[in-house]
Amino acid sequence: MNTRPAIATSDVYSYDDEFRNSIATVDEKGKRIWVYPKKPSGKFHRLRIAVTVFLLSLLFAGPFLTVGGKPLLLLNVFERRFVVFGQAFWPQDFVVLALVLMAFFVFIILFTVVFGRIWCGWMCPQTLFMEFVFRKIEYWIEGDANDQRKLNKAPWTIKKIAKKTLKQSIFIFISLLIAHTVMAYLVGIDQMYVVLSEPLTEHLAGFGGLMGFTLTFYAVFAYFREQVCVAICPYGRLQGVLLGKESIVVAYDWLRGEPRGKIKKSEVAAVKGDCVDCKLCVHVCPTGIDIRNGTQLECVNCTACIDACDDVMLKIGKPTGLILYASHNSIKEGVLKLMSPRVLGYTVVLLGLLCVAGFSLVNRSEVETTVLKVPGTLYQKTDHNTITNLYNVEFVNKTFDDLRLELRVVDPPYAFGHGTDNRPLVVRGESILKVVYFIEFPAEKVTTRNMVILGVYDGDKEIEKLEVKFVGPIKAKR
Repeated sequence: MNTRPAIATSDVYSYDDEFRNSIATVDEKGKRIWVYPKKPSGKFHRLRIAVTVFLLSLLFAGPFLTVGGKPLLLLNVFERRFVVFGQAFWPQDFVVLALVLMAFFVFIILFTVVFGRIWCGWMCPQTLFMEFVFRKIEYWIEGDANDQRKLNKAPWTIKKIAKKTLKQSIFIFISLLIAHTVMAYLVGIDQMYVVLSEPLTEHLAGFGGLMGFTLTFYAVFAYFREQVCVAICPYGRLQGVLLGKESIVVAYDWLRGEPRGKIKKSEVAAVKGDCVDCKLCVHVCPTGIDIRNGTQLECVNCTACIDACDDVMLKIGKPTGLILYASHNSIKEGVLKLMSPRVLGYTVVLLGLLCVAGFSLVNRSEVETTVLKVPGTLYQKTDHNTITNLYNVEFVNKTFDDLRLELRVVDPPYAFGHGTDNRPLVVRGESILKVVYFIEFPAEKVTTRNMVILGVYDGDKEIEKLEVKFVGPIKAKR
């Protein structure tokens, strides 16, 4: 039976609040304390391994996946070309992209308000690579936490040099592999093949980018490690304003666990809580914190402490769940509430953004046309008594197919337009076509304000209409 010791005056039982004045990975002199987390195991760890295998497989396979022959995801910021789920996007789709990004950020906020940093522990690439790739290699080569400490303190021998060299060589190789994957998302897998197959001197910029990415990833996973989550990641810094007492996080059940202490046969069982102060939850933590002190910004919700604590509870004949997924209020009151005014507000905003973004995406035109007067020109008079304006026209084909377009004057009926030659306007897939276009008015029809409606057609199909201003001579008033 699970008995909870009564705590009369405090929501959270704590022996010392001094932990709030410092970071677990920095000592009193400001020097970094290297974290040696004990090798984790347990049901949550096994589940996280399965999730990691799936997500990292998807990450590395992503550049090779296609939808309708087009990349699943391409983020070519260099040429301002973006492909998401086989659909091409251009800078001209800024409104749609902005709405999608806003919806994504609101979703992240809402997700965090409800479920805390579950993203950090289960889906963040930093955590997945660190805990399930680089640390696994470290455990394999150097052993568990105590073995790693001893090895680092030991004098340099052939055995130590061999282990360190092997580990760092594998780290560099994996960092290089990650860098190539990131570059494939940025320039496309076909371009990556070109860069890798041609001489280095022809792609110095690409090589420099690859080396920059490789060094960055190597530094993150070999040296910075948990400091990225603790001090660098902006999402981690937002936890202070996003998390509330209703947020579900990895939490210590202080009502059941306190007062903590070692088990002594001479003491009455009801005097102490279930926590035996074994500190295994601290030893397995990849950021070096004590979860029993409450929610802390360093906690990434990785569940290693849950597995460690559950194992101890089973050994001493106590129920599992002393450390669990719960909110502060659910531990205090015994009732888990997911809905709150703040959650409801974020949900309404998110649904609104999704509706607007969805509507904009469905109604997104296949061709974006821009018509501007040629700089430095006003109008010209022709020999056959017409006034001519000259325009620069730019067509952006957002599809992957070639389009044969035609530009027509729709209104007023007495105006007409033509290009500089009779060649058809063929806009290649995922490309831009720039042409010069003339619009002519009969001189007697020109007024002080003339507007022209142009239509862009693909055969008989009207793609869009545009309104442009026509400039003519100002007639003197009589």
